[in-house]
Amino acid sequence: MLSLTRPFLESQIRDRVLALPNVTVAGPCDIVGLVATPDGRRVSGVTVFGRADGSAAEVLPADLVVDATGRASRTPQWLPAMGYGPPAEERVEIDLGYATSMYRLPAAALDGDLGCLIAPTPDVPRGGAMARVEGNRWIVTLTRVGGRPPPTEPAGFVAFAGSLPVPDIHVAIRDAEPVAGPSTYRFPANRWRRYDLLPRLPTGLLVLGDAVCCLNPVYGQGMTVAAQEALALRGALGDGRAPDAHRFFREIARIVASPWGIATGGDLSFAHATGRRSRKLRLIGRYLATLQAGAAVDAGLAVSFLRVSSLVDPPTALLRPRTAVRVVRYSRKHPDEREKGHAAPERRVASQVLQGRREQ
Repeated sequence: MLSLTRPFLESQIRDRVLALPNVTVAGPCDIVGLVATPDGRRVSGVTVFGRADGSAAEVLPADLVVDATGRASRTPQWLPAMGYGPPAEERVEIDLGYATSMYRLPAAALDGDLGCLIAPTPDVPRGGAMARVEGNRWIVTLTRVGGRPPPTEPAGFVAFAGSLPVPDIHVAIRDAEPVAGPSTYRFPANRWRRYDLLPRLPTGLLVLGDAVCCLNPVYGQGMTVAAQEALALRGALGDGRAPDAHRFFREIARIVASPWGIATGGDLSFAHATGRRSRKLRLIGRYLATLQAGAAVDAGLAVSFLRVSSLVDPPTALLRPRTAVRVVRYSRKHPDEREKGHAAPERRVASQVLQGRREQ
């Protein structure tokens, strides 16, 4: 894998963007509102307010405004002020807390591996991740689903790592001193603002990234989704005219649908999570739970799952006959899963997939 810190990645992207001859960055300032034409049918710019003392409001005219301001986006409040409805919002509450610390460790801290991921589960709602990054450092993140975040006091941080069901992270950091952190973060809920369902939209305004959909960061999909949406924006700008907002948001919805299903499906396996649990979702959730358990001993299942979770393959790839058969074989070799109510759904889903392929 390619492993690096987010500030380093973003600094590289920023440097490349600033090197473009037709790009200007205005700042530091805050966007305080949209500017619209008198009839309200088109967004014609934004109003910004500089953060320096004595600054006055300034209007920046634009043919196209793209809101990429993240989960704090105010477009849902600005649209009603222009006479449009706010987007409906889908939410799945998960209450995730995590703490991150940076260590300087030997390259062999994980016996030569570049990273380790211990996912939280309903039975053990604690997890962690560790990866080697630039500057000969290691980033360590500990997570808890529900309840208080992991401790920020160094000794407590290490003790929490010792409570994980797999010892690798704890062994690596128990005798090390952090060079930064720990620092904490809370993620309350997955949220999808359904701009694609609005009957009326102004021209000249698009929204993407976390401003549309923010996903549980544990699944590591948010930046990939944003990049895919940026490609959709590039395609929409191909003819040099302002994109059709309805068409753009429908394309964004198609991009978001798969990772939304992965993230919320995983989160809804936790009893305290709030959201709609359909029978289909419960069935697929049990299938995926067994697939993930099988991936610990079956490299083929591991590759299949990682390709889907990394958004290389669509989720339907996990229901391909070859993969479904391997899940069933794993379930049959581990009859204890049957006692948990997992085995029958795996066979049922796999049978439905195979039957559907035969009928085609």
